[in-house]
Amino acid sequence: QVQLAESGGGLVQAGGSLRLSCAASGRIFSNYAMGWFRQALGKEREFVAAITWSGGSIYYADSVKGRFTISRDHAKNIVYLQMNSLKPEDTAVYYCAVQKSLIATPDQIDSDSWGQGTQVTVSS
Repeated sequence: QVQLAESGGGLVQAGGSLRLSCAASGRIFSNYAMGWFRQALGKEREFVAAITWSGGSIYYADSVKGRFTISRDHAKNIVYLQMNSLKPEDTAVYYCAVQKSLIATPDQIDSDSWGQGTQVTVSS
């Protein structure tokens, strides 16, 4: 059982940057991936980015390519999401999750494999 804790959210002006962290406690299997998702008010949860735990393969949603960077610190069991050039439409609660594959939809992730979320608000 892996427990996830996100941090780093906050309020930022458009064009600014934030770095989210997801600390994982427990063992993550080497063939699993860690993903970031977000859910804006009144909208469905959507995929943002993911990274394989062992090999470092990465996948981004088109909406964040070139602006967001996902990375992981194996030794610390932390996954980061560096968010640059933020836009008001990036406003959402951001969640990290343990995924069984690099590409996954929210309904493919076990209910106990999510963090509690961190709010990101981008003002215009």
